[in-house]
Amino acid sequence: MSSSEQRFFPLRQISSYVLVVVLSVALTLAVLWTFPLAWLPKVSALLNQSMLLSPATVEEPAAAIAPNIAPNIAPSQETSRNFVAAAVNRVGPAVVRIDTDRTITTHPADPLFDDPFFSPFFGDGYSRAPQEYHQRGQGSGFIIDRNGILLTNAHVVSGADTVSVTLKDGRTFKGEVRGIDEPSDLAVVKINGQNLPVAPLGNSSDVQVGDWAIAVGNPLGLDNTVTLGIISTLNRSSAQVGIPDKRLDFIQTDTAINPGNSGGPLLSDRGEVIGINTAIRADAQGIGFAIPIDKAKAIKDVLIRGGKVPHPYIGVRLLTLTPELAQESNNNPNSPFPVPEVNGVLVMQVMPNSPAAAAGLRRGDVITAVEGKSVKTAEQLQRAVEQSRVNQPLQLQTQRGEQTQQLSIRPGDLQDVPRPKLER
Repeated sequence: MSSSEQRFFPLRQISSYVLVVVLSVALTLAVLWTFPLAWLPKVSALLNQSMLLSPATVEEPAAAIAPNIAPNIAPSQETSRNFVAAAVNRVGPAVVRIDTDRTITTHPADPLFDDPFFSPFFGDGYSRAPQEYHQRGQGSGFIIDRNGILLTNAHVVSGADTVSVTLKDGRTFKGEVRGIDEPSDLAVVKINGQNLPVAPLGNSSDVQVGDWAIAVGNPLGLDNTVTLGIISTLNRSSAQVGIPDKRLDFIQTDTAINPGNSGGPLLSDRGEVIGINTAIRADAQGIGFAIPIDKAKAIKDVLIRGGKVPHPYIGVRLLTLTPELAQESNNNPNSPFPVPEVNGVLVMQVMPNSPAAAAGLRRGDVITAVEGKSVKTAEQLQRAVEQSRVNQPLQLQTQRGEQTQQLSIRPGDLQDVPRPKLER
């Protein structure tokens, strides 16, 4: 081979390589243009695989910027589900259904018997025979002692002729009502059993607004029903709830509570009883009330022994008064009486034959202090009365018109006062 041929040989070789590359690219583009659908899945798969194998992802920069935010905002579904399940598994076996039977006696009313025109036909000695019927009720409760002591609402078992208790495992026991406290709507029932499941009691004083609340019970006859919500507010007075004959500050919750839930436990997220479900607002949704468990713990031993829990009362209807409210009332020409324009508690009504009536308290009086301590709301006065003792003097400072006076009242026992029964 000549020297000129050797010099041009590399150039011809390079040209051949370039030509092969150009033809390959052209052929590839022609195939893609002709059969696009056949190649797209493979190309997409290759791209996805390369993204998965890539050490840098889109989420990594965000995680690097805020590494502690995501776990708090988006808890895993597993965690959210398990705390409810764990709480129910811990307490559920101790939750019971309570069935009651009452004999109701009525005297039929017929206007013919009271009509003077027909009375000669019946005679003076004619008596209308009373009629009896059975009323069945249902509620919930929970066991607090392995030997068969359980808590429920007073209105679940009050006046019952028979009480039947059914456990979650299907066992049924005859229940004996040991004690009832109507003002706190609490009752203790005893069943004959041993080594029974027990619901652990928590402390309602540790509860905060926004905490989880789990209701377990038998609403509408549907056994072992669980509902979830939060604590809406604390220390809701019985007067605000609409049952002024009770002496309680309730836990308010949006957990679904329905008829049949009464007496069942309200649980914390730790599976401890923090309240006893007792009431709902019929005119609202998502508003239920529970008795704080600390209240039950304070009186349960008295009820187990069949004892009576004293509840001091003075026998008045009260209204929180402010100078602005008093001035508005006094400017109203239809106001029934003048009101002192001060901060205090206005007496709206004095019950006949009550301790307040015996002490000389009158409608229109304003109570400004109890035992030397200022009171500005009806709730403060109510708590002061509850903390007093039955038949022990309680000193009140009142204002009647322009005069300030001191009254000594001996509270009576609320349970000795006839009152309408709570509807079941």
